Amino acid sequence: MTPPEKSYTAMVLHGPEDLRLESRVPTPPGEGDVQVQVVATGLCGSDLHYYQHGRNGDFALRAPLVLGHESSGVVVALGPGVTGLRVGQRVAIECGVYCGKCTLCLGGRYNLCPSMQFCSSAKTFPHRDGTLQGRMNHPARLLHPISDNTTFEQAALAEPLSVVLHASRRANFQRGQSALVLGAGAVGLLACALAKANGASRVLVVDIDPSRLEFAKEQGFADVTYTLQRGRRPATREEGLDRARETAGKLKSGTGHSDGFDVVFECTGVEPCIQAGVHCATTGGKLVLVGMGTPAALFPLSASALREVDVLGVFRYHDTYPEALRLIGSGALEGIEKMVTHRFALEDAGKAFELISKGGDEQSGMVIKVMVGRD
Repeated sequence: MTPPEKSYTAMVLHGPEDLRLESRVPTPPGEGDVQVQVVATGLCGSDLHYYQHGRNGDFALRAPLVLGHESSGVVVALGPGVTGLRVGQRVAIECGVYCGKCTLCLGGRYNLCPSMQFCSSAKTFPHRDGTLQGRMNHPARLLHPISDNTTFEQAALAEPLSVVLHASRRANFQRGQSALVLGAGAVGLLACALAKANGASRVLVVDIDPSRLEFAKEQGFADVTYTLQRGRRPATREEGLDRARETAGKLKSGTGHSDGFDVVFECTGVEPCIQAGVHCATTGGKLVLVGMGTPAALFPLSASALREVDVLGVFRYHDTYPEALRLIGSGALEGIEKMVTHRFALEDAGKAFELISKGGDEQSGMVIKVMVGRD
């Protein structure tokens, strides 16, 4: 059993680029809750938006907030009524706390719960702190045991993997289908690895960064890579639509998929990629909007409707953690831990955010996934 601590440290965001290391006193877990010693937290795009701007889209800080939600740790205390977990158990932390009583929750879609409190999100107030802290109390029902052959960092990857697992389920992805992944960031790479594990006939990944594409090919996540060239900004939005259609045509013909792809996973959230994704999908295929970033994209609706390309939205996930952890523990996604390119102690979380903001430098090289945790 981990001995009780008189205090623990937390990295707290007070405003744009205003991270402060604070000391906090732990409180005993309440009914149905468990206290977890946080070991590993992966940083993601939403964390970076909060760090840089004090907001993520429409969700702005109204009080100091602890960031981080891709996490794992060790159970150190059990609250009243908790069964099925034990002190010392290694767990992955599912950070979306849903009500369990509304129509959506009862219908199995708790990711859409209107009362959802998501750790590290400023959507609700009071905010619910995230995992960039030494300890946290969390509902036992949202803690998932991890196998002995799964590392804490691998378990932390279960969160972004859950996003693409949910996307794959939404698309009803089937063995033998072709997959196009737009964006070779952490989520895009996991989408590639999952499509491979699900028996895709061919996986192609697209990005503007050749080093990320080379990484995807070296790790066996993708069969084919395609580098998009940065072009000048289109003079009009209509010109942007025309260019997206042309880009899709070149991509399909250049990779031997003139008819398009069965499922397109759009993992950038960038308007030109969303537009091109519609044209990249085969007739009767599917475009899955995994990435978030453009709140109001100009969308080629007729290109979707006239070819019956289904456009599917994805918001977080539900009921995915057990399967995500099973896939990780089984080795079906071999090599995904190599996505962790940089590691920082909790006390150096500010340096981690600075690195992500810069996208790397001559010394650090390519940045894919940054982990923050205990030594």
